[in-house]
Amino acid sequence: MDLATHGGGSVSVNDAVFGKPYNEGLVHQIVTAYLAGGRQGTKAQKTRSDVSGGGAKPWRQKGTGRARSGTIRSPIWTGGGVTFAARPRDYTQKVNKKQYRAALRSILSNVAANGSLVILDSFDVAEPKTSAFVAKLNELGADKGALILVDEVSDNLWLAARNVPRVQVLDVDGIDPVSLVRSDKIVTTTAAIRRLEERLA
Repeated sequence: MDLATHGGGSVSVNDAVFGKPYNEGLVHQIVTAYLAGGRQGTKAQKTRSDVSGGGAKPWRQKGTGRARSGTIRSPIWTGGGVTFAARPRDYTQKVNKKQYRAALRSILSNVAANGSLVILDSFDVAEPKTSAFVAKLNELGADKGALILVDEVSDNLWLAARNVPRVQVLDVDGIDPVSLVRSDKIVTTTAAIRRLEERLA
């Protein structure tokens, strides 16, 4: 299939990457797994067995007039353990490579079908100036949130884009489903398209 470029021409792309039907269930599964994999899961609290002290019974069982108690590290005591203590856990979900690539193809195909994919011959800035970068985005109609996807990120491009809100600059090897889904527009180059086809076809 052919996709229109910003300059008025067209570029031929692989249907296996940009011509797939949108699989909402698969995309949701992969996005959820990707976000879950970013969670640290390092939260930890102490149970009554982890808190130091409390080996001896604080007072005898009967005759004091107070409620019976076996340890000062009971959860109802100040300084005691936590009843349902948090434990370190792993939130990662298993995702097959085949599923992951199929989700990326589905997202890219949907972006291309919706007209949210802007293809350029090249995308770079002559100097690391944010004003020049923003002007370029305005010209492309991608000022409200965009993913700049290039074959290789230059230092000037990275420096010019790093302070612009809702704009992300990535190379082809760094793409992920969340970045693709969150972006209103994806601005990419012909070279990046070819790299995507090599990776996902």
